[in-house]
Amino acid sequence: MKKAINFLKKDKKFALLIKKFGLPNSIGSRENHFQSLVRAIIYQQISGKAAASIMKKFEGLFKGGKFPTPMKVKKLSPTKLRSAGISPQKTKYLKDLAEKFVNGTINSDNFPQMSNEEISEHLIQVKGIGQWTADMFLIFTLGRLNILPVGDLGIQKGFKHHFNLRNLPSESKMRKLAKPYQEYSSIISWYMWKVADEKNKTPDWK
Repeated sequence: MKKAINFLKKDKKFALLIKKFGLPNSIGSRENHFQSLVRAIIYQQISGKAAASIMKKFEGLFKGGKFPTPMKVKKLSPTKLRSAGISPQKTKYLKDLAEKFVNGTINSDNFPQMSNEEISEHLIQVKGIGQWTADMFLIFTLGRLNILPVGDLGIQKGFKHHFNLRNLPSESKMRKLAKPYQEYSSIISWYMWKVADEKNKTPDWK
């Protein structure tokens, strides 16, 4: 991380962002792989406030104060999950996620030895997990520094404001603009979220 920040400080505009927003300490901050993916599914397509409330209710379904294991989620009835405010569709996603962790379809012990692409393909086997969710997992759970979620609206808006573009950039435009910092795309993405946040246009989950 220190190497990345020192590199980005050589760019005057990014140096200003680093001074303004500080260091991206949330990258690689989530250790529990299953918990991180459960959170990603619950937070999909709803406001951060609503998702946080549902997450709290979900955790309250289990005794002991610890986040549930995949087996516990697998055994929990769909009715119980829906009582926490989880939609029928997301209930299916969570049950499928738990099942795939239990039966070994998803084996997160192998992730440290796998490439970004291999992990994405691995995770997309789960219902409800697409490239965006895989990208968030790679950034915030595994701490991979070279991820650019080009499909994320908040990052698109961040690029628009930071690079003074007239319109939201295409995927190819974003990759071209980020190419000088490609090795540290995740950190660039974090600052783009912050730029969007400053304009009150960040995704609520962030």
